[in-house]
Amino acid sequence: MLFNSVEFIVWFLPATLLLFFQIGRFGYYRLAIAWLFAASLIFYSWWNPINLIVLIGSILFNFAIGAGLSRSPLHSSLKQAGLALGIGSNLALIGYFKYASFLAETTNAVLQTNFYLGEIILPLGISFFTFQQIAYLIDSYRGEVTSSYTLLDYCLFVAFFPQLIAGPLLHHKEIISQFTNKSIFQIQPNNFAIGLTIFAIGLFKKIVFADTVAVYANQTFATVADGELLTLIEAWIGALSYSLQLYFDFSGYSDMAIGLGKLFNLQLQINFNSPYKATSIIDFWRRWHITLSNYLRDYLYIPLGGSRKGNVRRYINLMITMVLCGLWHGAGWTFIIWGGLQGVYLLINHRWRSLQPTELETALQHPLWRHTSHWLITFVAVVVGWVIFRAPNLNIAVEMLKSMACFNGISLPESFQSDLLQTLGFQFEGWLPNLSIEIEQLDDVNEVEPAMIFTVLAIQFIVVRFLPNTQQWMNYDASISEQVSNISIFFQQQFQKTWHWQPTQFWAIVTALMTATALLNLAKVSEFLYFEF
Repeated sequence: MLFNSVEFIVWFLPATLLLFFQIGRFGYYRLAIAWLFAASLIFYSWWNPINLIVLIGSILFNFAIGAGLSRSPLHSSLKQAGLALGIGSNLALIGYFKYASFLAETTNAVLQTNFYLGEIILPLGISFFTFQQIAYLIDSYRGEVTSSYTLLDYCLFVAFFPQLIAGPLLHHKEIISQFTNKSIFQIQPNNFAIGLTIFAIGLFKKIVFADTVAVYANQTFATVADGELLTLIEAWIGALSYSLQLYFDFSGYSDMAIGLGKLFNLQLQINFNSPYKATSIIDFWRRWHITLSNYLRDYLYIPLGGSRKGNVRRYINLMITMVLCGLWHGAGWTFIIWGGLQGVYLLINHRWRSLQPTELETALQHPLWRHTSHWLITFVAVVVGWVIFRAPNLNIAVEMLKSMACFNGISLPESFQSDLLQTLGFQFEGWLPNLSIEIEQLDDVNEVEPAMIFTVLAIQFIVVRFLPNTQQWMNYDASISEQVSNISIFFQQQFQKTWHWQPTQFWAIVTALMTATALLNLAKVSEFLYFEF
């Protein structure tokens, strides 16, 4: 079931909320938790009921292993064996569903064998609920699970429907303790208003912003896959469109998950903090998919040694972490190379910070120049990475990057024509001579004019680059609101001061308009990008 579907918005969500608060109203708190877990199972099974076997089996197995680890003597051989069994079983589960086919294909290509595993259907959200539970096992082994969780609480922690499919990655310490707070079983008007507004913002991001540029991105990459060579502008339209699509799609999902949690009086961790405002790759990974970044830091990078054993070991640990981050996203060489590229970016960034500034750099330390140049380098590096991340294979990624680097020329309007420029190799065949982007409107297919494409991209770019993000707008997390930064600091502060969300009639109308606009575009329901991860 999708958040951006009629059955979820009209039927599932109202029924789940109504029964949850009605049961809690009469003091049956454990029954209310049980209902929320049951509703989450209904939500998860909507696409493929057989996946419930994987989810429930995983929950019961990890709860049993975690309980055993919590009761075992610290660092005993039995405890170590239990942790190895738990982590190994989880990795085997995700390895079979997510990586077995890729491994078989790679083996066949290298060894000229003919392994065939049949069609393996990937259970939705398996990467998320598996990694959440591995963290629980590790904390149980370390003795950091101080209180005994009930099976029901643990079940809801893993299966809570707002975050089950695509995060944010919840930590057991942050969420399970909230289940025992009796105030969550009563409707809190302020929380309800905040939750509805954040959900509406996320829905608007997904349907109006992400799905609009998805058409541009998909048709651009499809054009390359068909063997067409793109010009510079065409390639950058595709790359920027996908970069915006991925941000609005994933951050929109995270907003909806956070908003849904707030409807149930539960506080979920934020997952995005304006990543396209980052002025370094280090800064980017502190802003993008925050819960995954924290997870990789706490349960992979630091256990590998972090930065405690010198720079060489630090860089090796960074590379291992980011390559595995890429592999976590998907089984394919494009994901592995994307992860490795992020590791290289981070190595360069850390090394650059350790160097003493040259005289030229000192002379160029004007805040505006420094910020703008750092931001531009970071943004271009991120977009280049997304091209590899999005491409179906390496050949298409290479062709896209070649076009973005002007290997296939630039095409400008005929009005720009001159003998001098023609002699330099410019073509004059319109803005998009090789790329035709079409959309369906009222049972008809119409080509999108270049001016419309540029306008849409410009509007969305302004939103991600200069406006406050959802959390700043809603003041959902005070620490985020304090991090207003960059070249647009004055503009953002004035915007927040003037347009800061309040539980008023004005904001009720704004929320209703965003929701109505999104609902009017629900005719073509599209999945969230991170569902496939």
